[in-house]
Amino acid sequence: MTTYDVIIIGAGPAGLSAALYTTRRTLSTLVLTKDIGGQTALTNDIENYPGVDFSTGPDLMNAFAAQAKKFGAEIAFDAVTGIKPLPEGGFSISAESGKEYIARTVILSTGKQPRRLSVPGEDRLMNRGVVYCATCDAPLFGDKVVAVVGGGSAAFDAALLLTKIAKEVYLIHRRQEFRAEPILIDRARRDPKIKFILDAEIEAINGESMVEGITVKTPEGTSEIAVEGVFVEIGQIVATEYLSEFVELNEQGEIIIDQFKATSYPGLFAAGDVTTVPYKQTIICAGEGAIAALSAYDYLQALPEK
Repeated sequence: MTTYDVIIIGAGPAGLSAALYTTRRTLSTLVLTKDIGGQTALTNDIENYPGVDFSTGPDLMNAFAAQAKKFGAEIAFDAVTGIKPLPEGGFSISAESGKEYIARTVILSTGKQPRRLSVPGEDRLMNRGVVYCATCDAPLFGDKVVAVVGGGSAAFDAALLLTKIAKEVYLIHRRQEFRAEPILIDRARRDPKIKFILDAEIEAINGESMVEGITVKTPEGTSEIAVEGVFVEIGQIVATEYLSEFVELNEQGEIIIDQFKATSYPGLFAAGDVTTVPYKQTIICAGEGAIAALSAYDYLQALPEK
């Protein structure tokens, strides 16, 4: 069985950047993934990646992958189901295919998935007015009426950002109380562009090729609201349960890392949205992946020769 110097789990911007850097350091590298690009690949318009005036998410991530493969990275489409440290050092990785992979070091870059509303129209209109990242996509909604769904700080951050861009912002929350920081709540309540719809649930997102409105249910009944954008800010999901026995996680399940992207277990590194790093952005993930790769290289160089 082949033992790789590095196995990278996940092929978003963090994982693919890590693969580029490990292969350029002549480390044998395998990327295990379900898809190419992660969340970035679900973005239609990217205008904030330095040096790239405009790209679609799939195009940018396919370019990442091609560059990593050019320098020798292998990519296998196999979903990881578990990681086990080996007594002699290194790691055994199990996957859905039934295969076992062996690595001297591992870089975890599995990212996060936005929690969805799971209502009619959401999947069909994703990236056609339904978005999950205000920082990424707010500039596309200049002078439009939009809705933000959620009651935490992320939702209030999104709403306040959108007041600088959109014409009107509905903030829709299923309760009367909020989890957001009090200062954000106060600012939002004082902003004339933000209209609160509370004790409310979105029952459907409407539109043919683009978002045209939402169906909202409140104690007073059901109503239709015309909007051109829906920003879903109800949290993120990380799949890290299989690590909890030997890797330190925070309350949200994110992997705790140090400045070198090392986890609490020697030889195991992590990068990108799956970690505690703030500001979940493509460029930040790419940089984190590069640091994790260089740290993995340094870790391997420091191991005693067998």
